[in-house]
Amino acid sequence: MAILSDINNDLKEAMRSKEELKLSTLRMIMAALKNKKIELGNKNELTDEEAAGVLKTEVKKRRDSASVYEAGNRDDLAEKEKAEIAILEKYMPAMMDEAEIEKITKDVIASLGEIGPKDFGKVMGAVMAKVKGKADGGSVNRAVKKVLAG
Repeated sequence: MAILSDINNDLKEAMRSKEELKLSTLRMIMAALKNKKIELGNKNELTDEEAAGVLKTEVKKRRDSASVYEAGNRDDLAEKEKAEIAILEKYMPAMMDEAEIEKITKDVIASLGEIGPKDFGKVMGAVMAKVKGKADGGSVNRAVKKVLAG
């Protein structure tokens, strides 16, 4: 709920200050949040975790678009996408660093018992459940591989 109220407040502020890029980006994210709420069939507001998931998806879309635009020598559009990413990242929860992820990975391995490299999927699933929304899959993957390798 805090994410949603922050976005609403900033949306109003962007309207007052006539910041077109910020306004269009915030309207887009409000639409995406509303679509997620409809998809889930919630009568209540989205939780912060659900809202963060939507934000993460939207940021990923923009990163992909920016890389495609850069490959096509459309730097103007790539810069617009990057500016939207900067706006969206303001509302995302802080991500964990590699050391924190490794510590959680070691705790998970200790709780699972004897684990070897063949149990990568089991460890990865358990760690992802613990860090959901706070770390991306790539950094968790690297941490799990590093810890399992020794």
